[in-house]
Amino acid sequence: MDTQKLILHTRFAPNGTVVEISERPEGLTPQAWFNFLSDKAGDVYQTLAGGRGVFRLTREELAALRQAATPAA
Repeated sequence: MDTQKLILHTRFAPNGTVVEISERPEGLTPQAWFNFLSDKAGDVYQTLAGGRGVFRLTREELAALRQAATPAA
């Protein structure tokens, strides 16, 4: 069975900080979301040229990670 992956795009500033990342939960900065994903799903990250990178996750993986990363209200 082929599981389709979602692609979360990341853009970096010249100094290496994250300026934009997709599927970011409300309440997290782009850098905090990237740090969380790197810690929990770093094995599915791919570095690209031009200060960019992507995480490739299934919908289920993304939903679980978003829930785990969402700050308690």
